[in-house]
Amino acid sequence: MHRDELADFLRRRREAIRPAEVGLTDGPRRRTTGLRREEVAMLAGMSVDYVVRLEQGRSSRPSTQLLGALARALRLSDDERAHLFHLSGHRPPPADGLARMARAGLLRMLDLLGDTPALVLSDLGEVLAQNRAAVLLMGDHTGFSGDRRYIVHRWFTDPAARAVHPPEEQEHQARQLVADLRAAAGRRSGDPVVAGLVDRLQAASADFRRLWAEHEVAVRRADRKTLMHPRMGRLLMDCETLVTPDQGQQLLVLTPADDEARERLELLRVLGIEEFPTGTTSTQAR
Repeated sequence: MHRDELADFLRRRREAIRPAEVGLTDGPRRRTTGLRREEVAMLAGMSVDYVVRLEQGRSSRPSTQLLGALARALRLSDDERAHLFHLSGHRPPPADGLARMARAGLLRMLDLLGDTPALVLSDLGEVLAQNRAAVLLMGDHTGFSGDRRYIVHRWFTDPAARAVHPPEEQEHQARQLVADLRAAAGRRSGDPVVAGLVDRLQAASADFRRLWAEHEVAVRRADRKTLMHPRMGRLLMDCETLVTPDQGQQLLVLTPADDEARERLELLRVLGIEEFPTGTTSTQAR
């Protein structure tokens, strides 16, 4: 671990970011154009004291989980993120691990979208990042582990995952999920991560086996669907998906499709976050 170099790198990256780039207000009392340490701590979900010790070269070696959180908070590029891992005495994550970290440009877009719900997803449907509006609409879906981090796996193995869509839309949604996974499997032919996920889904769900056997392929770009929110009720949403050039990550943007949905989203923003009942948060946005 190169403590002095790590401290200098983190300090300079913090000072290089404008608050507006991460969705924070640049108030009149701010003495620097960069972020404050407490703002980095808030964005990374760690203590201010630990951020201070990192920047002063007094910390213990951070875990890979903490490094990932810092990389997201500081909007590091892929090269900067790898450098951060090297300075901390860790190998950068393998290709699959890197794919599970939202790209800096997509994170900035999340911040710029403000009150418009938006998410960054991997090509296998893992939610890598959400803005506040998306958390209000769907709950926080960045903390799942194992196969549950994949939306398609939760859909076919957890009955509560389907409750976010009305019954008349569930078959269509299931077909979309399987067709999108089929497209990813084609692009990543021979990838054991994808093959293993498909094998486990086939073993766990007869419904998945039925749809997988139909060999439908479709990468989704735009869609309209109804989301069942536990407090706001039915919301008709337009979903637009923007895909990175390598098709490794996607930015999903959700906008209200009618006046009723728009009014309910505005009310939700005013009310803020309350605890979502277990099993009733949206586990499926795509």
